[in-house]
Amino acid sequence: MQKLTVASALDQLKASNADYARMIEHDSFDVGLYRPDKIDPQGPHRRDELYVIASGRGDFACAGVVTSFAPGDVFFVPAQVEHRFSDFDDQFSAWVIFIGPRPG
Repeated sequence: MQKLTVASALDQLKASNADYARMIEHDSFDVGLYRPDKIDPQGPHRRDELYVIASGRGDFACAGVVTSFAPGDVFFVPAQVEHRFSDFDDQFSAWVIFIGPRPG
């Protein structure tokens, strides 16, 4: 069993000076915490994703549809679909679950 906390993931992000920290790697999924600084630079991914909003508020655009988000909200993003967080506050962080085996 492995327990993840937002606090431990944020500590790992701070130590690595990154906006994403992979916390669990498994053959069929990965779990990490994403916390971009002011701008979300990501593009489409090669695997399906679930985003679980851990903290903060803002907007999320996926396939041209924009919706607001708050803690506890969950978004599913199919592989290869354009998506991005925007207008998020300084508290924003989201758990990211990549679904399926890693490509390659």
